[in-house]
Amino acid sequence: MARKYSKGAQKKVKKAMEERKKGTLRSGPGGKGGKVKSRKQAIAIGLSQARAAGKKVPKKARKTKKKKKS
Repeated sequence: MARKYSKGAQKKVKKAMEERKKGTLRSGPGGKGGKVKSRKQAIAIGLSQARAAGKKVPKKARKTKKKKKS
């Protein structure tokens, strides 16, 4: 089943992608992490901003712990 993202979340991701293309998107708190060059990182930043703004975004995928065989 496909994930459902709100229109507002899509706009945030689009804006982040445009900023990355221009070279103005920066990572980290206050933009102190440097320029973002990765497409995946730009998408992650856009989704993070959408979550912070209260837009409808599916929950982050969780890693599952593997059980050790004893």
